[in-house]
Amino acid sequence: MMKRTFLIIAATLLAGITASAQERQMVDGIVAVVGQTIIKNSDIEQAYAQVRLRKGIENAKEERCSLLESMLISKLLIHKGMVDSVEVKDEQVEEQVDYYLQMAVAQAGGKDKLRDLFHASYDELHDQYFDILHDRMLSQKVEYDLTGNIKVTPAEVNEYFAAYPVDSLPEISTQYEISEIVIEPTIAEAERDRVRGELAELRERILKGDNFSMLARLYSQDPGSATKGGELGFFGRGRMVAEFEAAAFALKPGEVSPIVETEYGFHIIQLIERRGNTINVRHILMQPKTSSDDLLRARITLDSLAQEIRQGHITFEEAAQKYSTGSNRAQGGAVTNPVSGNSRFDKESFAQVYPGIGIAALDEGEISNATAYTTAENKSAYCIIKVNKKIPAHIANLTDDYDRIANAALEAAKSKKIVEWCNRMVKTTFVRIADEYKDCPNFKVAWPR
Repeated sequence: MMKRTFLIIAATLLAGITASAQERQMVDGIVAVVGQTIIKNSDIEQAYAQVRLRKGIENAKEERCSLLESMLISKLLIHKGMVDSVEVKDEQVEEQVDYYLQMAVAQAGGKDKLRDLFHASYDELHDQYFDILHDRMLSQKVEYDLTGNIKVTPAEVNEYFAAYPVDSLPEISTQYEISEIVIEPTIAEAERDRVRGELAELRERILKGDNFSMLARLYSQDPGSATKGGELGFFGRGRMVAEFEAAAFALKPGEVSPIVETEYGFHIIQLIERRGNTINVRHILMQPKTSSDDLLRARITLDSLAQEIRQGHITFEEAAQKYSTGSNRAQGGAVTNPVSGNSRFDKESFAQVYPGIGIAALDEGEISNATAYTTAENKSAYCIIKVNKKIPAHIANLTDDYDRIANAALEAAKSKKIVEWCNRMVKTTFVRIADEYKDCPNFKVAWPR
């Protein structure tokens, strides 16, 4: 149900709070003070442990220094936000808090097991998450005010790349640009009626007193919420598909909606709680099934279509516009990588979207055979793909990797702006750093020594 863009997760939030009891009992001296906020030794050590697990460490002191500087910059941004009374609405924070609480409950295996894993109750975790996320959103707002308007020109991208040490340029794995033709068979009206009828029976049982959560666990086909009794957690407007959102926000606490149809299937929704501009609901999703005969016809159609394209009777782009049921048919089936947001896939990201197709075996211009495919709405379909461009593994260069280098140049420009701002701010802000970190050789900001 949730829009894909929201699924981007900052794992370090959980990492910081899932620190073991032993980690939290370490000698926890104050490493730095920025305004009225502090950075503790345990903050650095927990972050260091996560980095070490992810990539290993060659120089522990330099890594700790880099982590400390990132925290100092974040605290300085928070300090600026507090001084300027930058507003972060509690409802926005609560929406994020609930998301991470759901992750924590799922990781622990239930609310009653939170203390075993996190050494904190549900309410205690809520307060910890709220403070962390409030500060994060505050610092992000201040940072956006400082860097949101920064752009880089092609000349600046070229200059950035020219200054990059040649022996440090990264190797880019083989990249692919692709197009797709998807055929999702139309579901028979009799099957749609069957699902509506079953969901109507469940709604009637709930109205007569049956427990919504229990029925959601038994019958809902939403894998993300069924095990939680259908509960989705707090969300604001713009997070769910329009039909679902309209029905959910129209409910009163405890009220059950009529049957709602969305691109995901059919739902009934119950409002649990309204908090400001956010709501928490539970739902039961039931999805009509595509018949095996219809799927077989889709596969035969696509295999025939692939042959027509290979023989030159129709172009892939024309076929996509004429036959594909995908939302990108008007663009000739051109596919955007949902992971990176650009047009290129590596072998790993391609396999996430098209697990049944071996991209490495296809050359530029080749078309795959029809393969079973699951749409973003979790519906069964078949697809064929065409490799429009295959960029072999290579050392990063401006010709093949301009977008990647331009993004790096933009981030460097933003970082430079933040460092310049920090150098001005430290002249008028109380900042103190413990002696053990005053000799850090890799600080970018001229912190008081």
